[in-house]
Amino acid sequence: MKCIGFVGLGNMGGPMAGNLVNAGYEVKVFDLVTNLMSAVAGGTPQATAADTAKGIDVFISMLPAGRHVDALYNGEDGIIHQCDPGTLLIDCSTIDPATAQKVAAAAFDCDLNMLDAPVSGGTAGADAGTLTFMVGGKREALEQARAVLEVMGGNVFHAGDCGAGQVAKVCNNMLLAIQMVGTAEALALGVDNGLDAGVLSEIMKQSSGGNWPLNVYNPYPGVMADVPAARGYSGGFLVDLMTKDLGLAMETADQSRSSVPMGALAKNLFRVHEQLHGAGRLDFSSIQWLYKPELKS
Repeated sequence: MKCIGFVGLGNMGGPMAGNLVNAGYEVKVFDLVTNLMSAVAGGTPQATAADTAKGIDVFISMLPAGRHVDALYNGEDGIIHQCDPGTLLIDCSTIDPATAQKVAAAAFDCDLNMLDAPVSGGTAGADAGTLTFMVGGKREALEQARAVLEVMGGNVFHAGDCGAGQVAKVCNNMLLAIQMVGTAEALALGVDNGLDAGVLSEIMKQSSGGNWPLNVYNPYPGVMADVPAARGYSGGFLVDLMTKDLGLAMETADQSRSSVPMGALAKNLFRVHEQLHGAGRLDFSSIQWLYKPELKS
């Protein structure tokens, strides 16, 4: 049985670690918020992140931003200096590709393999173990990690070399943001002209305008049950996180001199929404308020 160290037990990391425990792995866990460790039933809480990295086969992290990942792996008590030879490192955070490449290079210098493996699927996917992993790194390292990743996810894709997983993730989330903005805009236009939002949604789902938000994550209240729009946009994928990911997409585009006008517009619209409605801690489908502010009341 493999022993796994897991650092970062928030809305995504906690359920992911729990699924590993349920699959029979021994899982050492650490988070700066101590009560999150006890929330992983069957996990073994550790005093520090460094303790989590000792005597394990696989180390997994799920952190908010690139600076946290860099500090965790490369800091004074960095993970790459604590692990036993042969430990496989997997970072599931969504960060900039440059930091992912930097940390992986430092790991290789210590004779450790590292994968960047950001995820898609949200908190529901983390709970259900149906996440999609977008993996960057050596193919042989991915095959070594596959059994562990498949406990937490339903799809595992090899995007390319180190950093490629992060590029895939920022592309995916940029497209998701554009789809959500367009869906909210189209629904608002229909309602403003006398259409029922639910009827219009069904029409568009079966027509050429169909997309993921329409199919499973409708942003208009009253159209779909068990989505954030049905509970005042609580839970789900926060506006703050979408804005962060769109910022990563813009940075990535700058580095490759790519033109991303739709992504830039989506980023600005989410920023305006955040500022106008104090929406940073709401689900990103709350962008519907930008087009129909009367829904806020």
